[in-house]
Amino acid sequence: MENTQTILNVPVEHQQNVFGQFDAFVKKIERTLHVAVISRGDELKIIGEPANVEKARAVYLDLVELSRRGNVITEQNVDYALALSKTNESAEILKLDEDVVCHTAQGKPVKPKTIGQKKYVDEMRSKMIVFGVGPAGTGKTYLAMAMAIQAFKNGEVDRIILTRPAIEAGEKLGYLPGDLQSKIDPYLRPLYDALYQIMGADSFQHHFEKGQIEVAPLAYMRGRTLDNAYIILDEAQNTMPSQMKMFLTRIGFNSKCVVTGDMTQKDLPAHQLSGLDHALRILKKIPEIGVVELTSKDVVRHPLVQKIVEAYEASETKPKREGVRNDRDHRK
Repeated sequence: MENTQTILNVPVEHQQNVFGQFDAFVKKIERTLHVAVISRGDELKIIGEPANVEKARAVYLDLVELSRRGNVITEQNVDYALALSKTNESAEILKLDEDVVCHTAQGKPVKPKTIGQKKYVDEMRSKMIVFGVGPAGTGKTYLAMAMAIQAFKNGEVDRIILTRPAIEAGEKLGYLPGDLQSKIDPYLRPLYDALYQIMGADSFQHHFEKGQIEVAPLAYMRGRTLDNAYIILDEAQNTMPSQMKMFLTRIGFNSKCVVTGDMTQKDLPAHQLSGLDHALRILKKIPEIGVVELTSKDVVRHPLVQKIVEAYEASETKPKREGVRNDRDHRK
């Protein structure tokens, strides 16, 4: 197939942002789409097979528009734009940029960065209970926290309740130094970190002291009725079915609940059924409950994290396939 070329206008003031340091983003686009990219002044020439040139053109148009909107282009933006170009969904990245959940204490907008995250945010807006399930780095907890804080600021709820099961993973709680609070704080630290980043330490402390924000182990939820609250259960894969039932039946009027978890990172005993897995099986057909399954494509941490997640997924599916093949051979 003969090569073709196209020429784009990339304003000089956006080139460093769109091209990356030492043209790292340009080189990645060239490698991934098998095109040659030449920059002269404010013109960008793309040379290659017609289909690849069109994909590269769409990627650059999206990145330039993101830069015009004031975004700092990251490697994750480039990777996702490339992934969308392969499925002819490149324009979706601009729609994602328009959806601002809230702003951090430093004024940075919090937005969904993938189509899966956008679906997750939309479900949290429309459903009373939402399950967000997926691997590490997909923003399950952070986006749920951002939605809770925005609902609190808008007066939609009176308080935010964040909880996690305090599962021992290698160390016995009783052997750790300090009182009960100091023993359980390490389990809740990721929740505190997200609150500090989005709300700011002073604002968090103010609302925490007034009882409007509560961070507690799951066991503390028993016997309560939670009205007018935004409730987040994190690391739900470490709950038992009885704990999950207890938690979900705490939800009262004018409350919203988000349950997050990663089924590949259970700390429960091998024989113990996860309350998250059990709940997903028996509750998924209830229309008022949303279930969003995020994948490695939705990882928004360092690109290496996405590769690690994909490698583990591949290693976990390989034994299953080999088991099926061996079973077939045995039957023969």
